[in-house]
Amino acid sequence: MGGLLFYDWSTLPFVILVLVLSFTIHEWAHAYSAYKLGDDTAYKFGRVSLNPMVHLDLFGTIMLLIAGFGWAKPVPVNRGNFKRPRLFGIIVTAAGPISNLVLAFITLFIFALFQKYGWLDGMSKGSSDAIVLFLQLMLKINITLFMFNLIPIPPLDGYRIIQDLVNLRYTEALQKFEQWASVIFLLVVFIGPLRRVTLDPYLRLGDDIINQFAIVITSILGM
Repeated sequence: MGGLLFYDWSTLPFVILVLVLSFTIHEWAHAYSAYKLGDDTAYKFGRVSLNPMVHLDLFGTIMLLIAGFGWAKPVPVNRGNFKRPRLFGIIVTAAGPISNLVLAFITLFIFALFQKYGWLDGMSKGSSDAIVLFLQLMLKINITLFMFNLIPIPPLDGYRIIQDLVNLRYTEALQKFEQWASVIFLLVVFIGPLRRVTLDPYLRLGDDIINQFAIVITSILGM
């Protein structure tokens, strides 16, 4: 950590670039999938776009820099426009985290290509270090975003998926859960001892995903 920031100052420009790219793709995936499945609400708000300015939330970005977690502007979705509201709602919600998972896989694949073909060998040390740092951050942050967004706490994607999965008769129980869940989650994030035994071990499961990706990629590339 660099003072008040979760990330070091030396890596901050790269972190910001990765966050802009990752958040933009994540929210675009929500908006695009909703549009293709019959809901044009996000389209009318200009959210079916790869322009970062329509997706980024200032406070959510600041929180990610400070605490290591954050958010972008929620994509407006009207499930009433879907032919199958609950199923299509799950697909649209899952599209965001899945986009981060795909970005992580692509990043690791590119990194493997650099290693296999020695593309960094002819570069200056500054250039090669910058490329490696960017790819490392792109991989780690997108895996973290994938894992984090699947936590079943409002207003994260994982909670929205739970809402669409559970029987409607549990709606009242979920509403009661919402009243306390966000507060509990914030305590877990900001109280170090709690975070070290709850959130941190969960997020480290992302390393297992990366290892599985590496096995697949090395097999594809014959490394």
